[in-house]
Amino acid sequence: MNEVTKKVYRYLCESFGQKILMAQQESPMRFDQEEEMAYLMEVTGKYPAIRGLDYINRDFEGVNRRAIRWWKMGGLVSICWHVGVFDGGYPQSKEDEPDFEKLLTPGTEENIRLIHNWDVAAFYLKKLQEAGVPVLWRPFHEFDGQWFWWGKGGGEYFIRLWRMMYDRYVNHFKLDNLIWVLGYADDVKEGWYPGDAYVDIIGSDTYRPAEDAARGNTHKTAWQLLAKMDIKKMPFAFHECGMVADIDAFWQDECPWLWFMPWHTRILHENDREKLKKAYRHEKTVTLDKLPRFD
Repeated sequence: MNEVTKKVYRYLCESFGQKILMAQQESPMRFDQEEEMAYLMEVTGKYPAIRGLDYINRDFEGVNRRAIRWWKMGGLVSICWHVGVFDGGYPQSKEDEPDFEKLLTPGTEENIRLIHNWDVAAFYLKKLQEAGVPVLWRPFHEFDGQWFWWGKGGGEYFIRLWRMMYDRYVNHFKLDNLIWVLGYADDVKEGWYPGDAYVDIIGSDTYRPAEDAARGNTHKTAWQLLAKMDIKKMPFAFHECGMVADIDAFWQDECPWLWFMPWHTRILHENDREKLKKAYRHEKTVTLDKLPRFD
């Protein structure tokens, strides 16, 4: 990591267990990308600390433009990527059925095409590096749910896939502005962890409703599963959610995630406005205005 990215990561590690950073995924390119941020400002009077973006549909330039602007405003950016094996967007990310042995064997046609697709994203991540923007890089999310192509081969193939991207981006492209976020699906299955050298933040997501709807789902079970894993000490993130839990419940359940990030458009609007307001104004949460300047 470069020095600014190290500062960000050190801050995140120091905040973990003490504060929860408010995060929000923006709409993809076919919607108004500012709608979620404007809505949160209207409801809470604040912006989230972390803006979630997506390179979906090859919106590389648009995502980079918004990422740079958000960083200059004092915020942090997270980027995921819904993409097919060789190209495409959300449909291909779920429908593609690759031959993993060919895909992961250097020199095959499948491997060459996969690497070419990755290299396009690397080019734009390099532009963010040149602009001084650290990125919470969250590729291959919900892998152990196995509904996206990158999880369909099982844990061993996924580990090879993750390590291959890490090597390509860090050692070949020399991208030193990435904080690698490993995002499990709901149940945190065993046999999918790429190794301590390849992960900086680990997490899980869920859209499942809580038994106590008024209190909300703090995703405590996933936290407990992550805590039992034989891994290095690192922050835990609730990297996607639907309905926001009551903010005090995270500490009551002893699972104060580093951040939780509601999904966009309809899902954000289905959240209780009073819960959002309480979360954004809570003494133990961090909004954009409370972040330190890292640059």
